[in-house]
Amino acid sequence: MITNKTIKFMALRKFFFVVGIILMVGSIGSLVVKQLNLGLDFTGGALIELNYDQPADLSSIRQMLAGAGWDDAVVQNFGASSDVLIRLASEDPDLGSEIARLIQAQEGGEVTVKRVEFIGPQVGEELRDQGGLGMLLAMGGILLYVSLRFQMKFAAAAIVALVHDVIFTLGLFSFFQLSFDLTVLAALLAVIGYSLNDTIVVFDRVRENLRLMRKTELEEIIDVSTTQTLARTLATSGSTLLVLLALYFFGGENIQGFALALIIGVGIGTYSSIYISNGLLITMKLTREDLIPPQVEEAIDDMP
Repeated sequence: MITNKTIKFMALRKFFFVVGIILMVGSIGSLVVKQLNLGLDFTGGALIELNYDQPADLSSIRQMLAGAGWDDAVVQNFGASSDVLIRLASEDPDLGSEIARLIQAQEGGEVTVKRVEFIGPQVGEELRDQGGLGMLLAMGGILLYVSLRFQMKFAAAAIVALVHDVIFTLGLFSFFQLSFDLTVLAALLAVIGYSLNDTIVVFDRVRENLRLMRKTELEEIIDVSTTQTLARTLATSGSTLLVLLALYFFGGENIQGFALALIIGVGIGTYSSIYISNGLLITMKLTREDLIPPQVEEAIDDMP
């Protein structure tokens, strides 16, 4: 039953549709104009792992590299505070060894070079292409799953919401020129799963209420269904965000991009599950008849 406590989410669906369109246009524009700031995993470059006999001063290492002309060097701890990982975007396979020798010469005998690797641009392009293919396959699998579990209108609404979440997250990384590497790509795939799970919970309740509330308009059914699942959504999103914020601020530089992408994805995924996917059900005029499985009367009539 509809109660006075039901939140009228769909009363603002047109406004949030406009907001969603603006976000999408802005995100796509940023991706076209500024593009993504691809990390070493995709562009190729040098990777140097160093070991110090005491906790390393990362800021001093960054200043030393900047003074030598490598302002774009990424310097971070790798495991222990005495282990340092340096990433440089370069097509020179000998650059890593040169930097290792430079650091050893300036730091004396306190630093040991554990490994020097070079990732060629061709390997980076393969990783980028395979990551994009993996994301497309995930979307295709989700479309098939939701269409089999619910109905094609539900599947279309879910996919549009997921595409919205991914493009918006990519747009923010592009606009602020945040480094996009394999950990961020992994976070995007996790965002797809998280957002879908949230959407499926609401869709389950919408489908159930469509059958129970026969004299109620679809917009009111969606409001009731979303209100009924709101506590669960907020509890899940809130607890997830607390963990991600802890990872972002205390987990170190090497997982900050991963945590940030998930923070953005959880926030935008919660919004899209309420307004984008549910609003599209109204736009596509979902009815109770859509939930009735197709009849096989013609096949029965043709039987001898």
